[in-house]
Amino acid sequence: MRKIAIVTATRAEYGILRPLIFRLNEEKTFQVQLYVTGTHLSQQYGNTQEEIVKDGLRIYKKIPILEVGNTPFDISITMANALRGFAEAFRSDRPDLLILLGDRTEILGICCAAMNERIPIAHLHGGELTEGAVDDCVRHAVTKMSYLHFAAAEVYRQRIIQMGESPERVFHTGALGVENILKVPLLSASELCQEVGIPKNCRLVVVTFHPVTLEAGEARQQVQELILAMKANPQYYYLITKANADVGGHLVNECLEQFAKETEGAKLTASLGMVRYLSAVRYSDFVLGNSSSGIIEAPAMGTPTVNIGNRQKGRLMADTIVSCKSAHEEITAAMHTAAQMERRKSKLYGDGHTSERITAILKDFLENNKINLEKKFYSIQAEAL
Repeated sequence: MRKIAIVTATRAEYGILRPLIFRLNEEKTFQVQLYVTGTHLSQQYGNTQEEIVKDGLRIYKKIPILEVGNTPFDISITMANALRGFAEAFRSDRPDLLILLGDRTEILGICCAAMNERIPIAHLHGGELTEGAVDDCVRHAVTKMSYLHFAAAEVYRQRIIQMGESPERVFHTGALGVENILKVPLLSASELCQEVGIPKNCRLVVVTFHPVTLEAGEARQQVQELILAMKANPQYYYLITKANADVGGHLVNECLEQFAKETEGAKLTASLGMVRYLSAVRYSDFVLGNSSSGIIEAPAMGTPTVNIGNRQKGRLMADTIVSCKSAHEEITAAMHTAAQMERRKSKLYGDGHTSERITAILKDFLENNKINLEKKFYSIQAEAL
């Protein structure tokens, strides 16, 4: 039986990985080792490990890595904690493969531990661009440490190959987030209002705003511009999820906490959980902020997105996304545009069969011993000048 390790460090990451974890658990030839770390283990961020337990999944190991605070030094210590904690775990557990998603800083430390133990890495959502965030260089570094690549779109697959990864190890599988939307039963509007504690028949807007990590010192000003735009549009009820544990995240949350405390038409929560979050997006007039869920999940559902600032700059975007700068006048104008949009579902990021494709590829490589960590750099022939 082959041991497959899967790491989840945040609420959003788990929500995306969820269908793949369940599908791999159904395979008799695989033993899934689910490592839970990062903000999942923090009360401040909602203690979201409880969502995993409620889903009936077995947590293989909990590895605390999170340093108190969101300064650059704190983030570096969290990365160091991840490297040490997972080095100790992998030394004894010896999984046959490690599955990681995305671009968060702690993922880089986990990858280093796996690389040193000669554990092959399968990476999801490589090849993407987020030019406003440090995540961009983290993602590309993880790509070069990984063996198998599961890209959410063909253009991302081509970009991974451009980075020297051999085409037979790079697959266009679509995004797992789309699979959640198409296959997970969501709440009715009345169930959502009851479970979350928001008024019935309100004009709902889901808000998620994270600091733009390459724009140092701008987090407070940017979130204050967002708050000014929300105050200028009191016709909506704002359901806000807290920012993640990036540099400046605590400043964003402090401002949002004050806004929610002073505003009758707003509610702030550390985590909604995947089903409640997607249900809220489904019934929203539009989503507001700079989260990747506004780029992938919301368009697949047909819900318009107001995408603020540069955090997601470079990603493929559906035509239901309205991008704007982080000035309150521009945010307000974008909100008015999004509110008048026709709801059109996008298939830009897949058809809902991503976990099925990934599982089949993993079975092929693991059961047929196709993994050889002596990777060769794949060179693309340059056109003659």
